[in-house]
Amino acid sequence: MTEKQFQAFDSFRSAFKKEVQRWSSATQNLSSLQALTAAEGKVPFYPVENPVVYNTALDAISKEDEIRLLVIGDNPGKEEQLSKNQKYLVGLAGKIGEKFFRENPELAVDFRKNAIILNKTPVHSAKTAMLYKIAKSSVEAENLIKESQIWMAEATARLHNELCSEALKNNLYVPQLWLVGYGELKPKGIFSAYTQTLKNTSQYWDKVKVYQHFSMNRFTIDLGDWQKKNPGKNLTENLESLGEFHKNALM
Repeated sequence: MTEKQFQAFDSFRSAFKKEVQRWSSATQNLSSLQALTAAEGKVPFYPVENPVVYNTALDAISKEDEIRLLVIGDNPGKEEQLSKNQKYLVGLAGKIGEKFFRENPELAVDFRKNAIILNKTPVHSAKTAMLYKIAKSSVEAENLIKESQIWMAEATARLHNELCSEALKNNLYVPQLWLVGYGELKPKGIFSAYTQTLKNTSQYWDKVKVYQHFSMNRFTIDLGDWQKKNPGKNLTENLESLGEFHKNALM
């Protein structure tokens, strides 16, 4: 990263960490709601250790790293919120994403070194759909889920703006921003606030792409189907066109 790129990232990282601390200390009974919702959804018991999760993998990113991609998942799941992890996309979905980039070296992306991995909200739930019930169970939780989305979208868009602007000035690779998981990005979806805020704040909307989530191989299957329909295009071209197709369809 250039000095300005790293300064922008470091400022984002510090602010994000402080916000997670504030949200964690200001929210009462959130872990109980998360555990209750998981139990009602027949999710096998697990300890809710971090109701709001900061991605500690961000702390390992240094100025020497080249950031080629921002990957935005949904929200921290069971594995991500455990105190031994506190990292995003470390479960099966993350392993699938990591495998995809490892098997396609022409993309020049190491999922754990060249990508900044974030979520649409840092509020944990066993399954993303359970955020609806958590939000309905408490006005405090509902406000947190919405507020955190808006903050994440604004801060992430500003970071992406800075990274892209500086890359263009210095003739460097301009990083894309991938929204991975689009089911809840629709106007009435749980992440609608994120969608609209990101779009309103982004100065490089052409660099934003939308894809199926890595979980259950949906990303890989969707891309494979798209490639079959477009056999004359290479992987990069198909990723571009698929990401634009989903973005335009949803937004």
